[in-house]
Amino acid sequence: MEIIDKLAWIEIVNKKILSTRSFGKDKFYIPGGKRENFETDEQALCREIKEELSVNLISDTLEFIGVFQAQAHGHSAGTFVKMTCYSANYTGLLRADSEIEEMVWLNYSDKDKISEVDKLIFDFLKKKNVLE
Repeated sequence: MEIIDKLAWIEIVNKKILSTRSFGKDKFYIPGGKRENFETDEQALCREIKEELSVNLISDTLEFIGVFQAQAHGHSAGTFVKMTCYSANYTGLLRADSEIEEMVWLNYSDKDKISEVDKLIFDFLKKKNVLE
């Protein structure tokens, strides 16, 4: 079994969650990415969000939400993604950058547009009544 270790930033406004789609991809993903070298969760997440969405996460507002694991979309069976999720405040204006082609606000009924691990996160957020 192979595990892809990723971090994700949960940003919810009006009970909708910020999601992104990279160039050439068919699914939306909660923004974030993989750590480089020996980055901490905070360092990797702040770097990824700056690269993808042009905003700066405010480090001292990072709040752990949970860890979710599921089959990795577009990978062979037995390859899983482990997504460690945080919320945080930010400064700047959100805009798609780098490999991000599209940025959207999704609600629970959009589950057909997202990856398997994101579906687990959507279910979790729906149960907490923060996603509509």
